[in-house]
Amino acid sequence: MSTDSQSESVPDMSARSTLESLNMAYANMDMSVSRYLLLVIAPAFAFLIGTGIAVVVLGLSLMIGLPVILLGLLAMVVAIIYPKLAQDRKRKQIRQRFHLFLTHITVLSMTNINRVEIFRTLAEEEEYDALAEEMGHLVAMVDTWNQSLDDACRLRAKQTTSPLLTDFLERLAYTVGGGQQISEFLIDEQDTIIQQFVTRYEADLGKLDVMKELYMSMMLSVAFILVFAIVLPILTGTSPTLLIGGTIAMFSIVQVAFIYAIHVISPYDPLWYIEETEGTGPLTRIPRALAIGIGCSIVLAVVMGLTALGYVPPIADRVPLAIMVAIPVTPLLLPGWRMRQEEQKVKVRDGEFPSFIRALGAVESVKQTSTGSVLESLRRKDFGALTDNIDALYKRLNMRIDDIRSWRLFAAETGSYLIQKFGDMYVVGRQMGGDPKVLGQVISENQNEVLKVREQRDQATMTLIGVLYGITASAVFSFFVGLEVVEIMMEITSGMDLEGQGNFTGGLLNTEQYNIQIIEYLLLLTILINAALSAIMIRITDRGHIISTLVHFVFLTWLGAVIAVITEYVVSMAISV
Repeated sequence: MSTDSQSESVPDMSARSTLESLNMAYANMDMSVSRYLLLVIAPAFAFLIGTGIAVVVLGLSLMIGLPVILLGLLAMVVAIIYPKLAQDRKRKQIRQRFHLFLTHITVLSMTNINRVEIFRTLAEEEEYDALAEEMGHLVAMVDTWNQSLDDACRLRAKQTTSPLLTDFLERLAYTVGGGQQISEFLIDEQDTIIQQFVTRYEADLGKLDVMKELYMSMMLSVAFILVFAIVLPILTGTSPTLLIGGTIAMFSIVQVAFIYAIHVISPYDPLWYIEETEGTGPLTRIPRALAIGIGCSIVLAVVMGLTALGYVPPIADRVPLAIMVAIPVTPLLLPGWRMRQEEQKVKVRDGEFPSFIRALGAVESVKQTSTGSVLESLRRKDFGALTDNIDALYKRLNMRIDDIRSWRLFAAETGSYLIQKFGDMYVVGRQMGGDPKVLGQVISENQNEVLKVREQRDQATMTLIGVLYGITASAVFSFFVGLEVVEIMMEITSGMDLEGQGNFTGGLLNTEQYNIQIIEYLLLLTILINAALSAIMIRITDRGHIISTLVHFVFLTWLGAVIAVITEYVVSMAISV
């Protein structure tokens, strides 16, 4: 009896906690609950009722009516749980950006500005999203309600939905109230917060491993269903084109769902710093290659299209259809490969920056001089791929160009998101009177930790690439084995018809509804869709540039095309023997 009661209490507690979190989400909304009910939930409920009435009035069949009703039900469910979803999104934004936020607030705390100005500066950083919003609320409490900083931190800690930020604000309030310097508290917090960041990052990568296993099993199952859809109409007499088209749609939907899931799970850690910088930066070398690649692809697509229509018979007789599909996408390898090379350079510069910023801070602290004067000697040192960028930074500072703008141009030339963020922190901290040695050490240590977990992300990405290529090869092999089986059955049926056994085969095999050419086109379309979506999945995992996905798009397309041709040849040879 006790076991039964315990098992019954688990779902009760789960349901109760879910309702409590949903109720808290409604309480923390920017608009009142009554207004949300009127503007969001009431229209969603009306839409749900409307879909039910439409199904009854129009007399829709179950196959059509059920999805319509489910669409209305989905709208209603989303409207109800949206405040919880928005709250979870804010919590995730805080968690993902907290290590940058902590480094930034630590740098500002070591300057000569007022304590409230620290939070006011952070509130103006739009890139921090929910964290900037929270800092804005904190500043508003101090400015508008005349609260002390420790009271404001304590009050906001009770209102924020992020446990991480709640714990941080409570400890900050205790520190400020006790008279300790904020800079001392934040320096002590560095190791703890960065370790938490590393732990969460590794946990997210662990979830990616689970997603890869789930993705592999799901895609192989859908591939089996597609093979089944190719062969089944022989026995049932249904339209194979309709079944295959529906299965391809399901194949695409499953991949898109996994892309979204990986986007949600994958750590937010962008590689690129993208900003208009008057013709500087690695990205300025890509547009020409991109234009050439797209132009050549369009020309080849036109040629292959005319070939498929029969206007260029010599090519059509010698080149398999699958290869004709892969040829037009090949020129896209040029911009994709160029972007991939630039990404590798950005990663190398990221690795050199911690030693540079640490050396800059140490020398600047000893010499007690400007950054430009220190760079005059440092620019002769070997900082690898970063050396030329350091030299350009020195020249700008020596020309008395604005310090912040000089560092922004330096970051843009490196193309690195991390260098942009940490470089801005350093120059602002120096301008406001911070100790350059301490600033350099804090920034260097934090970036080194980020680079360590990035190496783990690269390993996870390589594993995902292997999984995607393996799934592509096995799935395409299955597709075209099924197609070859159908084609062979059609040949057997036509042979029996010629021998006068049509009545016998007509009762067992239904091949007249097959159009092998259309089915082959659909399968080749599946190869292209799979290549595009798989390439996007890789890009989301490694947080690289979207153009670099063209490399995997081309390789996956060619892999599918070659496997298709080999499968057709091997199966036909095996059957003929």
